[in-house]
Amino acid sequence: MNARTEPAEKGTSAIARPPLVRELLLVAGLFLVYKFGRQLATGHTGEALHNARHVWDLERTLRLPDEGSVQSVLLHSDTLVHIANTFYATVHFPATVAFLVWLYLRHPAHYVWARRVLATVTSAALVLPFVFPLAPPRMLAATGLVDTAKVYGPSVYGPPTSDHLSNQFAAMPSLHFGWALMVAIGLIVATRSRWRWLWLLHPLLTLMVIIGTANHYWLDAIVAAAMLGITLALIHPPQRTATTAGHGRPRLAVEEPILVGAGR
Repeated sequence: MNARTEPAEKGTSAIARPPLVRELLLVAGLFLVYKFGRQLATGHTGEALHNARHVWDLERTLRLPDEGSVQSVLLHSDTLVHIANTFYATVHFPATVAFLVWLYLRHPAHYVWARRVLATVTSAALVLPFVFPLAPPRMLAATGLVDTAKVYGPSVYGPPTSDHLSNQFAAMPSLHFGWALMVAIGLIVATRSRWRWLWLLHPLLTLMVIIGTANHYWLDAIVAAAMLGITLALIHPPQRTATTAGHGRPRLAVEEPILVGAGR
């Protein structure tokens, strides 16, 4: 029995895993769209600041926590602020790439699902800066918040008038939070460890960082979570395969159609 099923399992995995070159191009394209697509919506300084005041007032009307309460915790320690700024500047992209690479190698069907979800959320998020440019709270004097990256470093942004590598008026939605939340959800869905729920600490920490560094409002994260939720409702993850009695090994008869279909 083993001699007959093992080659089939290997063949199934090979079919399920998408071609590497194609996936590298797709993922690279996703990141390029994210970076350059946001630049197309640069400018609109007056409108972005006007919208920022409305968002700030709306949060107070909704009685959301004051972003300053999170930042005050960071400001107790220069080291803590520096760590938060470093996290904001360096973790976002590498963590998402590592997540996709791991899924590609270990769970190809889940990789295809996660890649589609991230691509959909990112594409939808690029539309908002065109219709609703939004300055981050660090630029709005009414918030009383400190631009921690500028004061304590490191900073990934230059002056808005001369920063041609990013659009600082695209605060909503927060893809820092949206991607981090998807990383956690993807790992929870794809794995079986009883400790897998600890992955939720990643988006939680990301949320505290983006708020504490005054790069985003609470509503930026809420909108990102809502967009991800809608996308997940439309793009479903692959079903878990049945296992043999008393063993964790998937049955070939159940696993094969699921993985082959997911690789298309």
